[in-house]
Amino acid sequence: MADIDNLVDMGFEREKAAYALKKSNGDLGSAVDWLGENSDKSLEDLKAAEEAPADPKPGEQAQSLQCDDCGKLFKSVAQAEFHASKSGHENFSESTVEIKPLTEEEKKQRLEEMKARLADKRATQAEQEKIDRKKNEQIRMKATKESQDAKEALEKKERLKEAAEKKREKKAEEDAKKRVLAKLEADKQERKRKADIEKAARAGQAPPPPVAEPSGPTSSGPTTSKPASAYTETRLALQTPSGRVTKTFPVETTLFEVAHAMEQDGVQVNTFNTTFPKKTFDRTDFGMTLKEAGFVPSAALIIK
Repeated sequence: MADIDNLVDMGFEREKAAYALKKSNGDLGSAVDWLGENSDKSLEDLKAAEEAPADPKPGEQAQSLQCDDCGKLFKSVAQAEFHASKSGHENFSESTVEIKPLTEEEKKQRLEEMKARLADKRATQAEQEKIDRKKNEQIRMKATKESQDAKEALEKKERLKEAAEKKREKKAEEDAKKRVLAKLEADKQERKRKADIEKAARAGQAPPPPVAEPSGPTSSGPTTSKPASAYTETRLALQTPSGRVTKTFPVETTLFEVAHAMEQDGVQVNTFNTTFPKKTFDRTDFGMTLKEAGFVPSAALIIK
């Protein structure tokens, strides 16, 4: 098998292998060394950077060049320069010793040595790549864990926020319910007081004393009536097709918002109707607030 085929079998490009053999004057070992040294350079770059070897002087009888630092012989200036670049040796002299070409057995032995060196080099590179892949995987896993931790922290924050919001809504609902019950009780007491006054008047008796105002957080305030402008909330008794419900809204709530709240409960609203005075509020009126519609402090509405 030709030397160039051996180099190709070792994994080198054919054109680069041919160039290496030419540069090393056919010495297989030097060609392999040169290819290994210049494995990261393209053939075009190597050709562009090559300097033409000096022509031999007339009458020269030298058969080889010898490295005075290590005693190694070389067939050509190119081989000597290559040796100098690898070893750092600087002292060379001409020699009359002729370098005999390698025998087929020597070539085979040199080739096996070169294959072994190349295999060791590739094994070292493969091991380094394995180490690099492991480091990259560790970096990726660390980044993934940090991302997962950040995601879990955000989800926990959202859950806490949602729980706090539900707690706030529940507290607001309970407070609203207490206010409605207090208002109903106050209305009941007011109606009873008026009935007692009328009863005493019919019997020619003195009117009963006013009922003392209840104390505490559920107090509905004085029993005397207040102007509509003094109320901030209004209580609506809403008659729906499925029954009667009572809701409390701020006086600035629009009829549209009331309709939307009822639709959230499954009740479709087209109009609000009052019986006394008899009046209908359709969707063209839904921009009015409860205060503007005269539904303060309370009102009974029929939903259709």
